[in-house]
Amino acid sequence: MKILTGNDLKTGAVVWWDGQGWSIHITDAADAGDDAENIIAVESAARRVNAAYAIDAEQTEDGPRPAHIKDRVRALGPTVRPDLAVPAVKTVGWDWVI
Repeated sequence: MKILTGNDLKTGAVVWWDGQGWSIHITDAADAGDDAENIIAVESAARRVNAAYAIDAEQTEDGPRPAHIKDRVRALGPTVRPDLAVPAVKTVGWDWVI
């Protein structure tokens, strides 16, 4: 599974492609599949997202889980301040990161 991530141009927030737009919740992330590079090109040109890129992920019962730890940390928020984690993923648990 390939999912897309980047940063919202207005807020700087980490965002995930949900199939129609961008969401701050990784649980909304949709499989971009072979269209990943085309979606990135269109969304970057429209200036809706900055530095978008495709990542490998696996589908779990809690939603997509990025394959690389860097992107799992991006999905949850600061590891030193769990109280600042993205609200929708607080149910996932910190063992999800590692």
